[in-house]
Amino acid sequence: MTRKIAIFDTTLRDGEQSPGASMNTEEKLVVARQLLRLNVDVIEAGFPISSPGDFESVRRIAELAGDDATVVGLTRAVEKDIDRAAEALKYAKRPRIHTGIGVSPSHMHDKLRITEDQCIERAVAAVSYAKKYVEDVQFYAEDAGRADYAFLAKVIQAVIEAGATVVNIPDTTGYSLPDEFGQRIKYLMENVRGIENATVSVHCHNDLGMATALSLAGVRNGATQVECTINGLGERAGNTAMEEVVMGIRMHGDELDAHTDINTREFIKASRLASSITGINVQVNKAIVGANAFAHSSGIHQDGVLKKRDTYEIIDPAEVGAGQSQIVLTARSGHAALKHRLEELGYELDKEHLDRMYDAFLDLADKKKEVYDEDLESLMHESRRNETAVYTLESVQISCGFPLTPTATVTLRNAADQVVTACDFGTGPIDAMYKAVNKIVQVENDLSEFSVQSVTRGIDALGEVTVRVTAPDGEVYTGRGADGDIVVSSAKAYLNALNRLINDKAEHRK
Repeated sequence: MTRKIAIFDTTLRDGEQSPGASMNTEEKLVVARQLLRLNVDVIEAGFPISSPGDFESVRRIAELAGDDATVVGLTRAVEKDIDRAAEALKYAKRPRIHTGIGVSPSHMHDKLRITEDQCIERAVAAVSYAKKYVEDVQFYAEDAGRADYAFLAKVIQAVIEAGATVVNIPDTTGYSLPDEFGQRIKYLMENVRGIENATVSVHCHNDLGMATALSLAGVRNGATQVECTINGLGERAGNTAMEEVVMGIRMHGDELDAHTDINTREFIKASRLASSITGINVQVNKAIVGANAFAHSSGIHQDGVLKKRDTYEIIDPAEVGAGQSQIVLTARSGHAALKHRLEELGYELDKEHLDRMYDAFLDLADKKKEVYDEDLESLMHESRRNETAVYTLESVQISCGFPLTPTATVTLRNAADQVVTACDFGTGPIDAMYKAVNKIVQVENDLSEFSVQSVTRGIDALGEVTVRVTAPDGEVYTGRGADGDIVVSSAKAYLNALNRLINDKAEHRK
């Protein structure tokens, strides 16, 4: 059986310290409920002395959590901070006070202006004072990532002897390299007497983009608690992202001799909730929860994933609540991806028809960043319309503007495979184009309706035109056409209506 790694979530404390990410009490409670659904072990609910709102948040989350999670209030190594935290945690079933002090030369000499002996004295005093209120006391050695190894071990041993049940070794500035940070944890495990009786926690920041790697290095070398946030929220570049470290442990559990009890299927929901409440968007290429985490646009990747998902995906998207892999259709997609998506839409094409569709698809994909299902539907309809067409559009050219007279030149191919060109002018470009078409087709009709709508979202969306023409006998014929160019869409729609009129009259004559 592998070691259980406790997940300590600090989204509501450190995560909330991200500029612009502050939450009110009600919003914190919403996030806390989601944390309980994730089955986190510890919720750091806030810094009670910092504000009445933070105090109230800690108090209400402590009541909400009950026996389901340990609830933590943060303090400095100051008695009034500890008093306030204890008051906020009064009704918690599983309370923990998290107190600590800076231990690096920078923090001791430049910020606190204290000696090493004074640092140890304050640390021990804070832990001892907190023990008067709760049994579970966590000590943080701020900026441990830049502390002297021997002095850090001395501090940690002193607070464990004073009653600390959890010792937090933070890389507060995200300065460390993973190997070095792992060695720091290993050094403490080997040189601090009684550390085996305490939980060793790691709290890493992402200033160099290595927070997850640092946390996993800590786990590999003896840590049994990881402090993290949803989406990696946190000060500056953020904290270790919960979803990343948990899935890292899940993928490499045997190597790390570790597992967690997190309900990973709640990750996507948690990510979106945190993003919605804080207003901080998740980058699309964010690991595990980003919009592109399980999306494939390369033809080679799409072909592999369609044959066997794990050729390019180490995680089943369903494991993190992401549903299924996404095949994103772009100009880089191949036949296999197009065939797969068309089959999902209910179309079964033979090779010849698929090849024709692929050519049309590539033509469209070259004009758009992404081809959507609605685009494919439109292409399929366009293909079917062309199969029975008497006239097909070869080209259309428009000249218009102020003070020019709108003029259109249209080239069509008829059923006899002849190419015919005509030119005309009108009150606008569409009017001119339709008059040029009529010169070639020469079918009496009245254009009774014309409408345009976008097929999909975005400025590069296909525009679908619907027209209705009325024949002399009163019969109405509808035509549709879609293209990125509205004039081309209009020409296709008009021709489609006219082709239906011609075919219908020919059928009647039979």
